[in-house]
Amino acid sequence: MKADPSDPEAAFLLGLVAGEHANHARAEALFAAAIQRLPDFSAAYAQRARSLIALSRRSEAVEAARAAAALYPADAFTLDTIGVVLSRAGLHAEALPFYARATEAEPGHSGFHYNHAAALQFAGDMDAAREAYRLCAATDPEDTRGLPAIVQITKQTPEANEVEALEAMFARQANDPDAALLIGHALAKAHEDMKQPGAALDWLARAKAGKRALIRHEPRVDAALFEAAIRAASTLPGRTSSAAGAPVFICGMPRTGTTLVDRILSSHTGLSPAGELTDFALCLKRMTKTPSNLVLDAATLDAAAGVDLTALGGGYMASVRASLGIEGRFTDKMPLNILLAPVILAALPEARVICLRRHPADTLLSNYRQMFATSFSYYNYAYTLEDTARYYVQFDRMVRHFETMLPKARFTVVHYERVVMDLETEARRLLAFCALPFEEQCLAFHENTAPVATASSAQVREPLYTTALNRWRRYEAGLKPALDILEAAGCLTPAERSPA
Repeated sequence: MKADPSDPEAAFLLGLVAGEHANHARAEALFAAAIQRLPDFSAAYAQRARSLIALSRRSEAVEAARAAAALYPADAFTLDTIGVVLSRAGLHAEALPFYARATEAEPGHSGFHYNHAAALQFAGDMDAAREAYRLCAATDPEDTRGLPAIVQITKQTPEANEVEALEAMFARQANDPDAALLIGHALAKAHEDMKQPGAALDWLARAKAGKRALIRHEPRVDAALFEAAIRAASTLPGRTSSAAGAPVFICGMPRTGTTLVDRILSSHTGLSPAGELTDFALCLKRMTKTPSNLVLDAATLDAAAGVDLTALGGGYMASVRASLGIEGRFTDKMPLNILLAPVILAALPEARVICLRRHPADTLLSNYRQMFATSFSYYNYAYTLEDTARYYVQFDRMVRHFETMLPKARFTVVHYERVVMDLETEARRLLAFCALPFEEQCLAFHENTAPVATASSAQVREPLYTTALNRWRRYEAGLKPALDILEAAGCLTPAERSPA
């Protein structure tokens, strides 16, 4: 760069270095400079898109990714990067061919096979996804993603399972907390499939131990966030907004049926699925300009009382429409939006918020057994059963307050168990709540072909089943300390813990 400040390749390489060090703002500026010097630099467009998505500038990221694609790149790295950006923007169907082309361009790269497999899984092509995950594992036997991913979408049996291979992999990777987390969760799932709940819990504890020692989970931060949400429910309902738009927010704790309800409702011709969006939280953060590096925290929620609600609601709608191209009504199923429910309803007068509830013990178990993204600190409570129970107690208190304070015409609670046991009644009720007429295809939600980028991507493509009800009973002995916390808080009664 000193020798030739106009060299686009030098700016590009410096951008890659900055990106590797998570200096995404600097990286974006360097990639933009490379493009200015060489307008048909497809790789620079793709990497700029990746920096923009990391900076939560989704609309610009999608524009840059599409600009890269329009230049017809042939190298695998650029093709895969375009796919990654589109996936992170929620455009999973659009991303899929770029991943496929990346694996064709460089078939010896396990990471490209993994990304392709994940995209196929989101698209619902489970057989092709399994094959792509196997290519990932075969290309690099030490890539700890391929084999565990196969187990997560494939029923394990005593006759046909991957336990021996996973145990050998765990032994080799035991000192790598991220690898141990991934492999151990797969082993827990295998033992659960084979009806060995004790072994499953043991593997979950082993899987989480290394990462738990590294993260900085502070329950007081969670508590402050719940308290701020409760305050918002008491202060915001009197505020007014003229923002247009009637999205349906489906939220609650993870693994409680949010994806199921989203698939039911988005099967309606009047609703499109937008996926799990961070747009509302980001719009609020940008307007409040609170100093923390967290998008959602107690200070930001408290500051919502002073923002221009019309601008907030309008900004959210513009953000979603610009990057996803959705014109009509849509669903937003980010679980954490439950904390923003009072702000959402104040900023968008026509919006609806649906909160999922599930049996407290099943919610506890389903959250603990889920491997959340390790970079997403909001779910750090799930590394121990006791922390998960304490988190549930606070969630329960908040939602009960919401049911008292928020307008019943626009905020409702739905219980996962009732949806499973009486699908049509609950579907009709929720559609009426959303001011939509009943449509028969909502009962055939498993035939919905839209991509699903959540942990439920395999389950929601099957007809409704009841095997997940009261799953906690099989694990009850190992859950005792956490169940004691739920009982002490009044979330679980002694009668509920008695043998069924």
